[in-house]
Amino acid sequence: MIWPETIRRCFDSNRVLYSNHARLEMRKEELGPVTDEEVYEAVCNGEVIESYPNTAPYPCVLVFGMTAAGRPLHAVFAYDEGDDRSVVVTVYEPDPARWEHYRRRRA
Repeated sequence: MIWPETIRRCFDSNRVLYSNHARLEMRKEELGPVTDEEVYEAVCNGEVIESYPNTAPYPCVLVFGMTAAGRPLHAVFAYDEGDDRSVVVTVYEPDPARWEHYRRRRA
């Protein structure tokens, strides 16, 4: 599966489900709430930086991307092949103290 393209296709066809956890994290982000549009922008400009192929019930990936305004975001996406939809598991603004260039976890 080609993750970024699959996720974008799901967004473009309105086949994205946000988990309650994702919505909560989006609302309580320290630097201001994260909007659906920002998640979409980050995904469209994003790259998969971690993969979790054995998570249940669906495989997941961590995507890093920048919004049009330059806001860095991480989003964990799962893909439900049976329903052909992406599930947004969580979204957050990565802490530079924990992430090297937002792409690699610091030791």
